[in-house]
Amino acid sequence: MSTNLFHKLALAASLLLAGSAQAHHSFSAEFDADKPIKLEGIVTKVEWTNPHVWIYFNVKDPATGKVTNWGGELGPPHGLQRNGWRRDTLAIGTEIVAEGSLARNGTTRMNARSITIKGTGARPGQTLDADSSQRGGGEN
Repeated sequence: MSTNLFHKLALAASLLLAGSAQAHHSFSAEFDADKPIKLEGIVTKVEWTNPHVWIYFNVKDPATGKVTNWGGELGPPHGLQRNGWRRDTLAIGTEIVAEGSLARNGTTRMNARSITIKGTGARPGQTLDADSSQRGGGEN
């Protein structure tokens, strides 16, 4: 293999690795463990992808009636599966209670530590570990 080709392949590999390293973040860089939050809502979307599963759910403010769509970061798909999750555990329309930590940037995002399925869905009343990055405060 020529030296020039080797350098091009090495550069391409390092760029790919840099991109995945950016996508994989530290919990404390994005979320604040000192700002716990508990929200009730209805699932509107589930993104079962690596490196983290994301759920989106509508939360209705009891005082104003305003509905806001929140995003909740869970753990990686393989970790959730070890905890008993399946791709269809949270279907659109499932009522949930999500507990976790707020995003540092003030957006309607959270890192979910646990998800409790309310009266609807496949497992009413069951609380599932969200395999969150917050466990132990390290990276996931």
